[in-house]
Amino acid sequence: KGFDSSTGGVPSPILPSGDLWSLPIPVKEEPFRRYEQITNAQESLGSMVNDLTRGKVKPADYAHLDPDLSYNSVPRLEGWRPIFGQAGAAESHLQARGVTTGDVFIFYGWFKQVEYVSGKYKYKKDARDLHVIFGWLQVEQRLSVYDRAAIPPWASEHQHCLREPRSSREGGKHKDSIYLSTNTLQLPDSQLNKPGAGVFKRYDDRLCLTCPGKTRSIWRLPLAFSPEDKPTTLSYHSDKKRWTVDGDHVHLNSVGKGQEFVLDCDDYPETIEWLAGILRLAD
Repeated sequence: KGFDSSTGGVPSPILPSGDLWSLPIPVKEEPFRRYEQITNAQESLGSMVNDLTRGKVKPADYAHLDPDLSYNSVPRLEGWRPIFGQAGAAESHLQARGVTTGDVFIFYGWFKQVEYVSGKYKYKKDARDLHVIFGWLQVEQRLSVYDRAAIPPWASEHQHCLREPRSSREGGKHKDSIYLSTNTLQLPDSQLNKPGAGVFKRYDDRLCLTCPGKTRSIWRLPLAFSPEDKPTTLSYHSDKKRWTVDGDHVHLNSVGKGQEFVLDCDDYPETIEWLAGILRLAD
């Protein structure tokens, strides 16, 4: 999620402090929040996107704030909780894979180290392009944006709820849903004491998916992710040639397109321990 090579055109920043700041993608058709109105509780995104895109994305441009994971990003209605919206083919994929209450989204994006020089942000010379995990959301409920009566008032300001309904290619309603987070995170056999959704505030090597010394799309994962002798695979990655075992890890040549990669943890129970370890990194 966030800026990519086609939308935004530059990586999200890893600040000199180590803070992670995922940049939401720019939009023209959804006039809701401007970059200069979105903050990380310290400063707005306006100057950040202007500096890093060299003025191609301006502070007054509109942003698609989704997933919406941080309470302090914009003013909130009472009772607000984090929300993730999804539509079209990606939402159809989630529904076909049975994503439901209790499942966990792990959000990653394209990141790179930046520095602050002469009053401007710029990418650090020779810094690597990385895929980095920056947030999570455990699902309490999925709601269709067309079921207005079911949407809580505090969720009604999410951008998927505000935009005009669209039609699918088949002539019916375009699939469009929001996923509301749980209040607290609950995983089997784990005592985490963490909220149901949030962001990882600072970079940690354990949040980095990219394999050391490789391009950002080559991931290094625990061996528990290997699809060998498994009835299912991480969705969009059924080609076994994409997977290479390396000791107690597996390297994955991740696909360039495909927003939602779904893993059935009934077939990969050991990955839940990995997930719990990742979530313990959250402040």
